[in-house]
Amino acid sequence: MADPLSHAARPVDLLELPGLLPPGLRLLGLDLGTKTIGLALSDAGLAIASPLEVIRRSKFGADAEALLALVDRHGVGGLVLGLPLNMDGSAGPRAQATRAFARNLLALRPLPLAFWDERLSTAAVTRTLLEADASRRRRGELVDKLAAAYILQGALDRLAHARAAG
Repeated sequence: MADPLSHAARPVDLLELPGLLPPGLRLLGLDLGTKTIGLALSDAGLAIASPLEVIRRSKFGADAEALLALVDRHGVGGLVLGLPLNMDGSAGPRAQATRAFARNLLALRPLPLAFWDERLSTAAVTRTLLEADASRRRRGELVDKLAAAYILQGALDRLAHARAAG
């Protein structure tokens, strides 16, 4: 098992994440937007992501306090933060802001944190909700936490694939 303090205040590679989690703790997926933070929670077996809730953004301190309270309440041992890369894979202003949020959060609590490419996650979730004939209001209520679940499930699937490969 990797040294649990070696990740302090810095993001880790996704494949390192399971080795840094104490047994039985879960992952929290985050879809960081400018107005909201969508949240999703994994099961303890790190197989299934479920939408959790949405935090309305205000100042960083209040956002971090709400987020860390959920970490404590739900037995979370690590975070998967959606990284909004440009379509060409480059990091624009939103990706830089996401990295800054991660740095600031890790300064408060050094949890294992990995980034996951979130390109098109909101579009995929919105398309699914449209196909389900969800109203505009209902889509607005659901899209952020479903996007977080989409991000987290992608990361969990990658971890499962890596375990199966060996």
